[in-house]
Amino acid sequence: MSKATTKTPDVSKHFSSSILLWMRTDQPRQTGMDYWKGPHSGIIANTPGQLEYRQIHLAEANPGRWPATPGVETAIPVDRKIDGIAEVTFESPLSPLAGRKQTALAYEDEINVFRRTLLYAGPPNSSRWYDVAPGDRPGSRAVVYLRRHSDAGTIDFHRFVKKGLVPALAGTGVLKELRTQVFLPWSEKLWDTPNVAHDNPGDQHLHASVILGFADDVARDAFFTGTQVGDLTDLMVPYVSAIHAYDVAATLTYVKDGEVLPHYES
Repeated sequence: MSKATTKTPDVSKHFSSSILLWMRTDQPRQTGMDYWKGPHSGIIANTPGQLEYRQIHLAEANPGRWPATPGVETAIPVDRKIDGIAEVTFESPLSPLAGRKQTALAYEDEINVFRRTLLYAGPPNSSRWYDVAPGDRPGSRAVVYLRRHSDAGTIDFHRFVKKGLVPALAGTGVLKELRTQVFLPWSEKLWDTPNVAHDNPGDQHLHASVILGFADDVARDAFFTGTQVGDLTDLMVPYVSAIHAYDVAATLTYVKDGEVLPHYES
């Protein structure tokens, strides 16, 4: 384990969106996951203006990895449990305009695989990738979604993620990847695809995501069952009303550094 530090690591800032995905329930879940990985991925990967496109496949069993915390929702509600995340990072804030033709194809194809899709995005430069372990590749990941506490203002919450939570996470010394996004207020108009549900009650909105990379599943499990997670919880309690922590089954990269890969990279 590397030596802990409270210093914020070097960071690159991006413009990203995350589309939360729920598979159709009239067919086996794996059928939908395979279609997303296969035919649907080709539509998204060939969209112009992307710096990176990753599919984050979440484990089927995901009751919520964050330890139970009084006053904070850590158990993931069954009907809101996400199956996967399409993580798209753009080359510039104007890039989505260049991809409108492919986006239209994606709209039409969603009904073939998804029952609900929700797009979350933040302002330019609000997606941050931290260089916590230069040269290391994670062998295991978790995704943590945060819901802002009603008593915490948006500016204070965003500042906490950047200035409080990130240094504390980096200071654990166990991470091989650390990415954060803070979100603009959710709007169905951002991704109003036909024949697919976009229901998202106000008390279910999410306000930030954190992707954590570990050396392997053993290190991931040790993180969630160890003492460090308690210290992190104490930091978060004043700012959050929900912490939904998901195990990641696979992370597949289709576009990297602006280039479409001949085969996805896991």
